[in-house]
Amino acid sequence: MFRGRSAEDIERILDISYRVMLDAFGAPEGDRYQVVSQHEAYEMKILDTGLGIERSDEVLVFSLVTRPRTEEQKKVFYADLVHELHEQLGIRQEDVMVNLSVNSDADWSFGHGRAQFLTGEL
Repeated sequence: MFRGRSAEDIERILDISYRVMLDAFGAPEGDRYQVVSQHEAYEMKILDTGLGIERSDEVLVFSLVTRPRTEEQKKVFYADLVHELHEQLGIRQEDVMVNLSVNSDADWSFGHGRAQFLTGEL
């Protein structure tokens, strides 16, 4: 996101995206690892890829790393995230971009140098 949002707005964006993720993906409570990066306007260029989408300086780019999800789960996540951000914070639907990067259970370690999905700890 561009630098300049209030701490309260950032917290609300994080809370909304977390709740939507839990519901859409059926993830367990506490599956929350969020990092916010803020940038100066000259550091971000988020164009429309030929779709005719006009972005504002309120644009948000969500980049999630996730275990495999169904296409339906992904569509629900995209739609619900945009809807909730718009309803609760007035963020324009055109200003929400999402990218999901899928990996496997072997690609995660939550600490102690162990692959908890593979060891059965998770």
